[in-house]
Amino acid sequence: MVTARAAATFDPDGRSAAAARGFVRDALLGWGLPEVVDDAVVLVSELVTNAVVHAGTAAEVCCLREEEHIRVEVTDHHPERGLPAFADVPVTASDRYADPDGEGGRGLLMCSALSACWGVEYSAGRKTVWFRLPLPEHILGTRYAVPAAPGGELPSTDGPVHVAVVQIAEDGLVLAWNPDAEAMFQHAAEAVLGRAWADFAAWPQSAGIGLGLGETLRLARWEGSFGLRRADGEVVDVYGQQVRVRDTEGVPSTLCLLVREVDRSVLRSPARTVPADSPEATAGPLDLLAGPVTTDDLGALLQRTVERARDLLDGDAAYLLLTTDDETEFEVRAATGLPAGGRRRHTRFPVGHSGQRFDSARLPTVHEDLSVRGAPVPVLAESGLRSLITVPLKVEGRLVGSLGVAAAAPGRYDNEDALRLQFAADRVALALESARLTELERLRRGSLSFLVEASDLLAGTLEHEQTLALMAQMAVPTLASWCAVYTTGENGAAASLAFVLHEDEDRIDALRALLDKTPTPDSDPAPGARFWKAPAEAARAAGLTDSPELTGLLGETVVLPLAARNRVIGLLALGVQAGDRFRQEILELAEDLSRRAALALDNSRLYSERTATSQALQRSLLPPELPDIPGVEVDVFYQAAGEGNEVGGDFYDLFPIREGTYGFAIGDVCGTGPEAASVTGLARHSLRLLAREGLDAPQVLRRLNAAILDEGSRSRFLTLLYGELTPRADGCTELSLVCAGHPLPLRLRVDGQVDQAATPQPLLGVMDELELTAEHLVLEPGEVLLCVTDGVTERREGLRMLGDDGLAQVLTGCTGLTAGAVAARVQRAVERFAPEPPSDDMAILTLRVPTQRTG
Repeated sequence: MVTARAAATFDPDGRSAAAARGFVRDALLGWGLPEVVDDAVVLVSELVTNAVVHAGTAAEVCCLREEEHIRVEVTDHHPERGLPAFADVPVTASDRYADPDGEGGRGLLMCSALSACWGVEYSAGRKTVWFRLPLPEHILGTRYAVPAAPGGELPSTDGPVHVAVVQIAEDGLVLAWNPDAEAMFQHAAEAVLGRAWADFAAWPQSAGIGLGLGETLRLARWEGSFGLRRADGEVVDVYGQQVRVRDTEGVPSTLCLLVREVDRSVLRSPARTVPADSPEATAGPLDLLAGPVTTDDLGALLQRTVERARDLLDGDAAYLLLTTDDETEFEVRAATGLPAGGRRRHTRFPVGHSGQRFDSARLPTVHEDLSVRGAPVPVLAESGLRSLITVPLKVEGRLVGSLGVAAAAPGRYDNEDALRLQFAADRVALALESARLTELERLRRGSLSFLVEASDLLAGTLEHEQTLALMAQMAVPTLASWCAVYTTGENGAAASLAFVLHEDEDRIDALRALLDKTPTPDSDPAPGARFWKAPAEAARAAGLTDSPELTGLLGETVVLPLAARNRVIGLLALGVQAGDRFRQEILELAEDLSRRAALALDNSRLYSERTATSQALQRSLLPPELPDIPGVEVDVFYQAAGEGNEVGGDFYDLFPIREGTYGFAIGDVCGTGPEAASVTGLARHSLRLLAREGLDAPQVLRRLNAAILDEGSRSRFLTLLYGELTPRADGCTELSLVCAGHPLPLRLRVDGQVDQAATPQPLLGVMDELELTAEHLVLEPGEVLLCVTDGVTERREGLRMLGDDGLAQVLTGCTGLTAGAVAARVQRAVERFAPEPPSDDMAILTLRVPTQRTG
């Protein structure tokens, strides 16, 4: 009779055997059957490995609890594989396992040795291997216990041992937080419940580099060391066990038991004592790459390697180092079972840095007691581990890395263990190096793509503020968690903070406030990144280290100079979160980005300066304000085309000549830029000076023509409408006009009729002698005189042009409007004539005689 059942399916990949072991262990322990766990786990591990590695199919594992036995079934979908021939198999245990590397039937041999009975069942598309283990007779009061240990070997503690219990939901939010957790981490339960577990866990791995926090929470069972952030911001090393559970409705969650790292013996699984005559003790070479090997994820492959090395040698911790390209430094790439400080990712140190005898990274080494001679590598500092094996990873005689397995007890390993691990390392080194080169090529391709995209974006703008924002957005989060851009002032002035960005927008204000209190980094022109500790020191000096806004904010920080055209124009500061370090590849990529960004920043600065100069010059060529003319309404609209960095040729002016008489002008100088600006300034100031000398309109323009021609090669021809207006006592206004090559002014009468108010005459700056005559007219009350530049009449859409007729049609509909309303309607008509923005400068001058009011 079956009293309990548990089943699971495992995908055909290298992690399935480990996952299946955890599943079976959890199921049997959950049923209160620890006595049969070891044998069941050994058999399931071998059978699942056969299914997913050799058969290449998914494996279904089913555990059945019967009255007197435990029945475990492992099913795959490759029925063509036959049974081994057992007729010639010796019956003695020593002969039975004489070929530990043989693949055929090894799992069935183990079933025959360890189980009470076993069998193989075939059906359509399926093959099931099952075995039964007898349940031992239970004695009241007996529990799963480890052998008694001498008092000197028992774990010690410096006070009450707190065991924090934390339950984490499927979405990563904290569901439960017991009083011991409050005491250990200083977070009240109400402040933690409902928040993300990632806010508190200082996890040593990141995406793509081993198992991340989220991946670990989804494992059936896990134990190891990591860090937790207390309420004061300090990271506490803890040792934890995690078990995946389901509630009554089938909703999964993760239950975590946590103790301080120094108290890890309370939770750490006891080392198994393997009998000398057991199959495990007589096993052949270690296999660190159980299952298929893929080179797509180097971090996962390295993490799987260290975990398997630790488990196969019954260690407490393991680590794997890879060398840099020049083989002068080691970099920590994967670790398990080490304190949080030892697992700090991407930590680098020189190969053979200790200089002590027997510390050569190129030879396998056994360290019997690290408490006597010290740790040979920094990752083991303050770990409390005593025994260590280190073996080199070599490819074609070249050192590519180092693998180490450590244990808490002294004298755990001997030369035989080192040789077995070295043999396994030799088999795995080529696969790891291939994966490393694949990752390196992927990083190089990604870096090239990143720099191309950054160059395109930075080249797409000349706005200074937008360039600063793009620099920061390129760096965050690709290169760093946060970025700050400093710009230097003129004449060697100190750099000032110009832009701040953090990957979490809610922390930008706190980061900016801290950087405002931090001394500005030195503008050192030396290329490359240099480390910058000032932000962390400023936070400590200001007493902000316990501030919630800065918790986990400040990790490693670097500064890179922004140098362009042989001078430092700014600084780029990059930082990562607490506990993280920059990889060398990231620093090199940041240096490439800083060079491109510096040139773009300098271009935007020059462009901004040129635009400001041009705009100031443009404003100087226009009147600061229009005078009030009694009896006449005046309004002007002016719009310069282009990017704003070129001085336009259009101008206008309105000024008093003598009491009761005013001069007005609207003109267009050929071209743009400084040459056009010089003619514009000459024309505007000459008109005022000549008109106030008592000259009439034709004389003023002839003198101006001569002044333009005197400029020689710098001269430009000029179209100009110049006139003088005198308001009369009867409400009308007298006008005297000369239109020298300019678009003709239009007169809007009270009845809506539009006609030309002048006739065309020669433009200025071309001929020495000009015959110019003044034309006179009187504007009646309610009438409007409209004067424009060719940017209005020559507005185009394809082959269509607004022209004089189109402008006259627009003006016809302006009867009764004020001067300002007339100018605004003409401007809107020009804008709407074509979807594209105007390509030429545009000036509109309107004069209107208001209608007289009767009493």
